[in-house]
Amino acid sequence: MAWDFQTEPEFEAKLAWMRDFVRDEIIPLETLDDHWRAPGGQERFAAVTAPLKDAVKRQGLWAAHLPPDMGGLGFGQVKLGLMHEILGACAYAPAIFGNNAPDSGNAELLAVGGTPEQKERWMQPLLDGRFRSCFSMTEPGAGADPTLLSTNAVRDGDEWVINGHKWFSSNASIAELLIVMCRTADPDEVGPYKAFSMILVPRNTPGVNILRDVPTMSHPDHRTGEPGGHAEIVYDNVRVPLDSVVGGFPNGVGQGFALAQKRLGPGRIHHAMRWLGQSQRAFDMLCERALSRYSHGSVLADKQMIQQWIADSYADMQAARLLTLQAAWTMDRLHESGRHYSDARTEIAVIKFWGAKVLYEVIDRAIQIHGSLGYTTDLPLEQMYRSARAARIYDGPDEVHRVTVARQLLKRYRPTDVPTEHVPTRRRAALDKFAEYLDHEAVAAG
Repeated sequence: MAWDFQTEPEFEAKLAWMRDFVRDEIIPLETLDDHWRAPGGQERFAAVTAPLKDAVKRQGLWAAHLPPDMGGLGFGQVKLGLMHEILGACAYAPAIFGNNAPDSGNAELLAVGGTPEQKERWMQPLLDGRFRSCFSMTEPGAGADPTLLSTNAVRDGDEWVINGHKWFSSNASIAELLIVMCRTADPDEVGPYKAFSMILVPRNTPGVNILRDVPTMSHPDHRTGEPGGHAEIVYDNVRVPLDSVVGGFPNGVGQGFALAQKRLGPGRIHHAMRWLGQSQRAFDMLCERALSRYSHGSVLADKQMIQQWIADSYADMQAARLLTLQAAWTMDRLHESGRHYSDARTEIAVIKFWGAKVLYEVIDRAIQIHGSLGYTTDLPLEQMYRSARAARIYDGPDEVHRVTVARQLLKRYRPTDVPTEHVPTRRRAALDKFAEYLDHEAVAAG
């Protein structure tokens, strides 16, 4: 089946509207960041962005990641990817379109795995933007191996009792809902991938102790309680009803990893396309500077090294874009045929490490061509650069995804004592295969 990344003219018109809207109405908000962080800033930000959200809703582009019967538009991954490429240009854009992480992923999770009661209580308010949510999975001692997660939920009558230590639980300090990955069975008895469940925990539940938002390279001056934080949490005898497990009790027990894959697969497509939006913005600055800066007898655009940077950046970005759209197309085909997203694990893993590499390198070149100006906060490049470094870590480090790709590709091959391309062996086979013709030629020649 041929790959086809085209969309209908009506959707192309929506994308054109999004490009103008993000450039003219959302990106300017970046320059007022100090105002949004000042006392009362979040209320002012909400007031400023409310009419922008209304404009998105009038265009029918709000919460496009969910199917129509759940408040979304039913767009496939190719269309969503093309949208996220535009939204990636500005960190504020996803929230204004109702599909910001982690809320969009959590809403998708509830859409595919939640009970009707869970959807009514939690998913609809998420779609409406009435509160924030958190996906609480990462632990200090587990790193990139989720089977080492130790936060546990033990049944006590009609309740779960949760104990454990999490960190990098994004938005936990401002969230109403925490989705907590817990060990609910002994891995030695049921296997490591059936031992975990996701449990819905309201943030104000007794025993939920949010210690701090962890400052990062991207936001070293972040204060606990600001949007975009990554919280460290101790769950100390937190009690929630048994039916708080995503999927209900007992059906949802042991489904943690299966649900996580449904959440993370599409999320990685969106990440990679947002990185392309950031890359394009950095590339535009790179090219503009090349044509504007005069040095050593000519503009920088005339220097062969700069031309190589431009050509390499363009080629890398195009490769990343095609890889990501091909992965999105594959996932759409899998969804249509009722197959699992895990069948696209190679395509998804490739775009995770390749897209992160491209993002980092294009921004780096853009900084370099701007010299000391690129290193300052007078341009957005330094913030983009610091944020880009995290792309090689979150949702699994590059090394894990490279291992996934290599293992999947190696399954297509088999060991052999004699190399398949061994010329003497192939020659003997060819002589046997064409013996009659070769004998005829010999007779004719004689």
